[in-house]
Amino acid sequence: MAKQFYVYILASKRNGTLYTGVTSNLIQRVWQHKNDMVKGFTRKYNVKTLVYYEVHESAETAITREKKIKRWRRAWKLELIEDSNPEWKDLYEEILE
Repeated sequence: MAKQFYVYILASKRNGTLYTGVTSNLIQRVWQHKNDMVKGFTRKYNVKTLVYYEVHESAETAITREKKIKRWRRAWKLELIEDSNPEWKDLYEEILE
């Protein structure tokens, strides 16, 4: 099985503070955020809810997409989340299955 890469968005709450990241191990990375293992922005602003993620076949495409989303207006990010997760559910349990 080929390695996969993920672009993800965490939120502090519905319409709250957002964080966009990239990783090759989504389960581990989200766990680290949820358990305050990651110093910095997500710990400072209590950003722990996985509200969006997408899968990429290469690190290059994932990093390019992450950078693109980070440059987006907030409204576009909210629309991206709302389109796939209108209830702003924590998707962490979903990725554990």
